[in-house]
Order: sequence, then C-alpha cells, then structure tokens
Amino acid sequence: MKTLSFIPVMLWILSSCGGKPTQEEPGQAAETGNSVVLTEAQARNAGIVTGSIERRDIASVLKVNGKIDVPPQNLVSVSVPMGGYLKTTRLLPGMHVKKGEVIAAVEDQQYVQMQQEYLTAKARIGFLENEYLRQKELNESKSASDKVYQQAESDYKREKIVIASLAEKLRMAGINTDRLNESTLSGSIYIHSPINGYVSKVNVNTGKYVSPTEVLFELINPEDIHLALKVYEKDLGKLFIGQALTAYTNNQPEKKYRCEILLVGKDLSADGNTEVHCHFEEYDKTLFPGTYMNAEIRIKNKNALVLPEEAIVNFENKHFIFIQKAANEYEMTELQTGMSADGWVEVLSGEKIKPGEVVLKGAYTLLMSLKNKEEE
Repeated sequence: MKTLSFIPVMLWILSSCGGKPTQEEPGQAAETGNSVVLTEAQARNAGIVTGSIERRDIASVLKVNGKIDVPPQNLVSVSVPMGGYLKTTRLLPGMHVKKGEVIAAVEDQQYVQMQQEYLTAKARIGFLENEYLRQKELNESKSASDKVYQQAESDYKREKIVIASLAEKLRMAGINTDRLNESTLSGSIYIHSPINGYVSKVNVNTGKYVSPTEVLFELINPEDIHLALKVYEKDLGKLFIGQALTAYTNNQPEKKYRCEILLVGKDLSADGNTEVHCHFEEYDKTLFPGTYMNAEIRIKNKNALVLPEEAIVNFENKHFIFIQKAANEYEMTELQTGMSADGWVEVLSGEKIKPGEVVLKGAYTLLMSLKNKEEE
C-alpha cells in the first residue's frame, strides 16, 4: 500500500492551465469532492488500469528474530575427574576434532598411586579367594570355626569391592585396566574427544594445574544446531509444533533457510517474550552458533477477497481505493482491510464492490491529483 507523506506538485500528466475558478477548460481534469475526472489523454498518460477484486488464498506473516543456538547435548565441557597438571595439548579455538581423538595429556602422581593400588589388590585377590574357599571347605566339615570362615569370606569380598572401585576410577581417568600391568604404569592420562565437532573455547595452558571442577575445553557438535527465536506473548497462540518458516541473516537476506518449529517455550521473560526453538531442514556449515537471524512465519491461511497493494492508498491513517463511476471519472472510497502477504491485501466487505470498477494501477496518481486540487 502507498502512503502519502507529502503533497508534491501535480504531475505533468495531470497539470492544468490557469483559468476562471468556476469554469473548466478543455483538456483539463476536474475534481469535485472525492471524485476525479480525467481527459482521455490524461487517463492514458496516468496508466489507469481497472479490474475486479479477486479471491485468493492469503496468509499473514509474523516477522521475528533470534539467533542460532546449540542444544545442551551438542555442547560438551571437557574436564579431568581427578585433576592434574596439563602436560600437552594442541587445541586452538575453531579447530576441528574427531570423536575418540586424543586432545590433551594430564599427569599427576595420584595416577601412579591409583594404578599401584589396583595392581596390588589384583595380586592379593587370588590368595584371599583360595583362603576363602579353603576355610569354607573346612567349616563344612567342622574342621574350622565359623569365625575364621566368616573372616576369610569378609576379606575376600572386601578386596573384590576395592578392585571394582579402583577399576571404575581408572576407567573414568581414561586408563584401560585390561592393558594395565607392572610394566605399563604411567603418571599420565590421555583425554579423548567425546564428539565430532570443533573447539569453541580453550581455558588452560601447558603446565597449569587443573582441578576436577575446572573446564579445560568446550567442544561443539554443529550438526544439530537450531534457531532460537524471540516471540512475544500475544503471538504465541498463532504458533504450533511442526509449523514451517523461513530464516535469513542480515548479511545475506536473499539466502533463505527452511526451518520448522520444534518447541515453544512455556515461560515468559521480563520483556514478555519466550524462546521458540526451530530445526533447520538442511545443515549449512556456514552457520555458526550465536549468529543473529530474522525469520518469517506464515501464521494463518484463508481464502479471501483481495486486491494488489498498489490498488490501495493510505491517507490520514485510513485506506482508500478508487472506483470508476463513469468514463474517466473516479471516486475515492474508504476501505477496511485485513491481513496482507506477498503483495496482496485482504478486502473486508469486498463483495459490495461491483466487478471491473476498481482502479488497480494508477491509484496513487489519482490521489495526488485530488489532494493537490483541494489545496488550490
């Protein structure tokens, strides 16, 4: 729709010559009230085209914005379970890593101590098992007291618990107990990448002591990135799971990304909006977490009477169209409009307008002519 922001000098195609105010000269347009009368030449030069209101499927579009985010399961913080000194790492922010790849080495004497305790317990378990079985046999034949048998059983089971506990600690530290023996004892453990992705943060340097609560690296798997949009409370009722939308960046607005809504937030921020999470239909490696994006959501589809936007003019915050009353005579008529999309505007009570009478092209020129004449 066109908006009249100022009244320029009348276009040459509708210019008129001076004369008596009560007398219309030949070849000059006449304006009375809300009507405009053009000459044949003026009508041709103005490009006036008339037609009918059409019936089309039309959908309104909700425009929102947000940024690319990563779901929690695709954002990994890497730390060491028992602390130590960072021995080596080659990671830099932005570097790609593969799942299972060694990304750092940490050393500390506690790792040696823990492996020693595990191997010692493994060596002792055989003796305790044999003693337990011997005392069990003697007790069954009444050759040994219950107390001795129970002590042998307790020592054996307690040592099994110690071995299981130490094995789990070593596993958490990244040490394979199946390959552990007196010749493979080491004071270093190796940290492996848990995902395929890239490094987003490196928080340590070689030689630094890191505690179990400290995050060494942050890794991101970008293959499941999603779009988090900010939607205000008044528009939430228009959205649903699976709803399609298109998104684009400020740098490349012509490049559209197809998405669908996965989740609509249930809590509102202090600003009265909530996050709506959307999934990209196709992963694009050029999109990075934190990138701001705009989105257009078709929120309603209906079959309605419509006119092209250029047929409707805006004046003094009201909408008008021009109706052809006779040959080259046009009357400005106020109009109530509904939703608009793709260059079309819904016309309310459009069935009252006769077919073929609406000015589809040239409405803005007629408005300029009418209003300029009123100021003379």
